[in-house]
Amino acid sequence: MEEPQRARSHTVTTTASSFAENFSTTSSSFSYDREFLRTLPGLLIVAEIVLGLLVWTLIAGTEYFRVPAFGWVMFVAVFYWVLTVFFLIIYLTMTYTRIPQVPWTTVGLWFNGSAFALYLSAAIVDASSVSPERDSHNFNSWAASSFFAFLVTICYAGNTYFSFIAWRSRTIQ
Repeated sequence: MEEPQRARSHTVTTTASSFAENFSTTSSSFSYDREFLRTLPGLLIVAEIVLGLLVWTLIAGTEYFRVPAFGWVMFVAVFYWVLTVFFLIIYLTMTYTRIPQVPWTTVGLWFNGSAFALYLSAAIVDASSVSPERDSHNFNSWAASSFFAFLVTICYAGNTYFSFIAWRSRTIQ
């Protein structure tokens, strides 16, 4: 004996097809901001990514787990490296224009400000944890990571300044 087929819900079909139509129209019209990488904030983000990568790879290539302070440096470096790559993708693809509900200038200010503060603390911890008598074969990598951590801190400070200018001009209007 055959079971009778249930009628499909019309709303499910409509919702699914509407989603498919909206998805196909929005995904085919991704924008790419070629000029962003030529701006000073864009160059600073690229510098943050490159220098941040150097910070955590120089530490990760050593026996950093023997010095607990390097755990903090690794956390800050990897965390902000991943988020900075994420923000670079958002800026390059102009995703921020598609999600106007998010106050992007405020998000950028908080992100860059927190990155500056935490990277500054990580750079100080990194520099104070480097000593030649601890482990001589890791000394050069740790010293170099400390140098690059301070450079990344300067880059985040610059982006914090530009984010503040953008945020201030948004709140004045």
